[in-house]
Amino acid sequence: MTLSAPHRARTFLPVAAAAFAVFLASALPAHAQQGAAAPATTHTRSGDSYSLGVSLGEQLHNAGVAPQDVNGERVAAGVHDALTGKAKPTPEDRQNIEGLLHGSHAGAAAPGASPNTTAPSTPAPDSAHGNSAGSYSVGAMMGAQLHASGVTPQDVANERLAAGLQDALRGKAKLGPEDQKNITELMSRSRTQAGETNHRAAATFLAENGKKKGIVTTASGLQYKVITAGSGTPPKATDEVVVNYRGTLLDGTEFDSSYARGKPETFPVDHVIHGWTEALQLMKPGAKYQLFIPPSLAYDLASPPGIPPGSLLVFDVELLSVK
Repeated sequence: MTLSAPHRARTFLPVAAAAFAVFLASALPAHAQQGAAAPATTHTRSGDSYSLGVSLGEQLHNAGVAPQDVNGERVAAGVHDALTGKAKPTPEDRQNIEGLLHGSHAGAAAPGASPNTTAPSTPAPDSAHGNSAGSYSVGAMMGAQLHASGVTPQDVANERLAAGLQDALRGKAKLGPEDQKNITELMSRSRTQAGETNHRAAATFLAENGKKKGIVTTASGLQYKVITAGSGTPPKATDEVVVNYRGTLLDGTEFDSSYARGKPETFPVDHVIHGWTEALQLMKPGAKYQLFIPPSLAYDLASPPGIPPGSLLVFDVELLSVK
């Protein structure tokens, strides 16, 4: 659950199967996954991109993927399309990645690519060789998580990412301290820049939203609208509550929903993000509120996958009962 674990460890490239989650999560150094600061060094777009490729390529290599199984250009294309919003990971991508990790060359072609079911017997250069669908899907998955962390298409040089990937697959390059610094700095810069942009968007929205009829703004900056008042006694911070909820970003993108899972959530009031802890103590059983939670009362720059750093969060919350 997104809400009840605001400080949990975050993976870089989560996928449905646990084995693939472990594999893809290791495509970046742990401190880069967290967006932590690294010692100041001189970085370039070319160097950062090459380091990203080396990191991913080394993990593919360690997983037993052969150089001829991967098309570096298609991986880079998937990353670029995800960064520009043209591609989002799908269940088919997960199947393609599974096929790649199992040495399959019969996956469906990625958009704009021709199916390729035959691998050369020797390592191939970036070309039409390799598992095109699996390669594209790996890139799309990686790009989606880079995008969610604030990395932009301008931050990544496709040809350098592909070069680092192929060099690592062939054993010509290994992830070193400088690569780790490059990646960590890239992620840190990107999260900060994306956070600043989202902070401005949140401030503009809250200023206008606060003027609307029925919107209440608390001293902390939390805004809410009462849809249904409910009755009884509001929960205390130490109580457990049972709720249904739906969470979206400002653009309407849904990132979490108990309704979608078909089951309400139960958790202590003081074990969720600050905006929820405050709001729940205002609600009576049976109440339905719409919450507008500023970044500072949500995840801010330490956002989990699926939530861009510095985002204002909108929730429809139904307090079913208090334990």
